[in-house]
Parts: sequence; C-alpha cells; structure tokens
Amino acid sequence: MRRRDTTTMYGALDIGGTKIAGAVVSQEGRVLARAERPTPVHDSASTVMAAVTAVLNELSTQPSWRSVSCWGIGSAGPVDTGAGRVSPVNIPAWRDFPLVDKVAAHPGLPTGRRPILLGDAVAMTAAEHWTGAARDVANALCMVVSTGVGGGLVLDGRLHTGTTGNAGHIGHISVDLDGEHCPCGSRGCVELLASGTAIARHALDAGWLPPSGTAATAMSVAASARSGNATALAVFDRAAQALAAGIAATATLVELDRVVIGGGVAQAGDVLFTPLRRHLASYATLSFTRGLDIAPSQHAMDAGLIGAAAAAASTLRPGTRDPLELHRTAV
Repeated sequence: MRRRDTTTMYGALDIGGTKIAGAVVSQEGRVLARAERPTPVHDSASTVMAAVTAVLNELSTQPSWRSVSCWGIGSAGPVDTGAGRVSPVNIPAWRDFPLVDKVAAHPGLPTGRRPILLGDAVAMTAAEHWTGAARDVANALCMVVSTGVGGGLVLDGRLHTGTTGNAGHIGHISVDLDGEHCPCGSRGCVELLASGTAIARHALDAGWLPPSGTAATAMSVAASARSGNATALAVFDRAAQALAAGIAATATLVELDRVVIGGGVAQAGDVLFTPLRRHLASYATLSFTRGLDIAPSQHAMDAGLIGAAAAAASTLRPGTRDPLELHRTAV
C-alpha cells in the first residue's frame, strides 16, 4: 500500500459579515493554525481585502504554512464559483468582487493552483459531511445562522453546490409574504427574522435592553432568554419559527435525513433548538418530513474553515482522495 504523504496541509479562508478567518488544516480535518480579523463591513472594498491580506500574512508566519499545497475560500454570498467573484449581501462594498484573483496574488500562496471558492454555508456543509454531524447521512441540509442565514445541501451522499455554488441558500427563502424588504431584493426572508442581526434588532424594537455592560447582540438576547426574560424568549421563538418554515419547505422539496445548524446563533443552545423543534413539528407535517432530525454543528465556529479546506483538497492531482467523498453514504 502506498504511504500517504502526511506533510500535505490545506489552506482555508472563511469570510463573513462579522469576521474574516484563515487556517491551516490537516488531512484529518484538524485546524493547526488560525488567524482572524473583524470584517470592516462599512468600509471600502480595498479595506475589506486588506483585512483578508492581514489574515494571510499572519498565517504565513506559522511553520505549517510551508506545507500548504492548495487553498479553499468560503465566503458569504451570493458567490460565483466559476468566475471566482463574490457579492455578499452583508458586505456592501463587495459587488462582483474578484476575490479568488486577489487571494491568489498573495506571494505566499502555492503557484500554479488557483484557490477554489464556495459559499460559506456550503463550506460548513462540506465540513459537517466530511467529519461532522452530517457524516453518516445521505441527505442533509446544513445551515449557518450568524450575521446572516445560509445553507448547503448534501444529496445522495454528495455535496450539491448548484451551477454557481449557491444551492441551499435557505436564508433567502421568503417565509413572510407581507414581510419587510430584504437587501437581496425580496421580502420576508428567513434571514430577516432569524439571523443574529435580526434577533438583536427585533429584541430592541420590542423594548428589551441588554444587561448592563453588554452589547445588544443575539448572544446577549439569548442570555436574557435563559434568565426567563419574556421579550427575549419571544424573539427567539419568532426566529425559530422562521427557521422551521424554511427547513420544512426544503425538506418537502428534496427529502432530508438530518438538518445541522451552526454559526454564532446556534451557540444559544436550547434557547434556539427547543422552539425550533416545536415549530418544525407544526410545519413539517407530511409523512416524509415528519420527525426530521435536528442536530448542532460538531465543528462550531471552525466549520467554514474545515469545509473550505475540504474543497481545496478536491483540487489535488487525480487519484488523491477527496474529503468531500470520503463519507458518502450508499443509497
């Protein structure tokens, strides 16, 4: 048996509306080195890119950097994987931004191998399918509930990205026909009701105040909910209802074995998952959608990085095992 080269590492970037993170990831899916910067969402395109470059520069000082053979990028979307461009709803300065070209120009990246791009939630899905909570199922929806709401699909044991890399983008399914307008151009989207940004905004609008000395975030709303604050509980219930409606619609279309939920809002734990399971029971009522398994991400905040690394590994020479296929379930 040919011995596997244990020195090969994968580089990964995870770009969202809150943070820009980078990592060196092992062949087993472990994060070996990590760097992070806040996302300057209100600044120019070049300033946002400067934060990406700062992450790469910091990683380049790590010894493991020298063993990186390929790079994957998970970005908030929409993305255009073929063109290597991104237009994240929550990063206004980046519209049709040539992210892959900009990252590839960094002097420390491997020459001759272009970074691979995918949506951040698709990256999270790749991670959970590789070594996480969707590892043992053939059909899964994996969701990131954070600054925004995104998703990705595993169908028949394979990551399903769609033509442009945006398949499974559940955050922009409309669940309120008369709801407020969304920056995406539609109205009543799941993201407007269930993202961390929306949870904090709705709580403040309802008269909730954050505990003294804390910022108004979804996590501070969750802390109030755990303490029994009725307003905070109601806001999380509303968010969970929107997620349940979107999940039920997706399960009706494609049939799912499991839904995996990660991202910052998922760290609220039972404050989110208890009302979510209750509402899902009332929305997913057909025989093939009832009893749908809901599980938290096993990779927590590193899922996007691990999934981007898995995507990077898929670009290696023919014959190399692709992490996205390692745990495909026969159907």
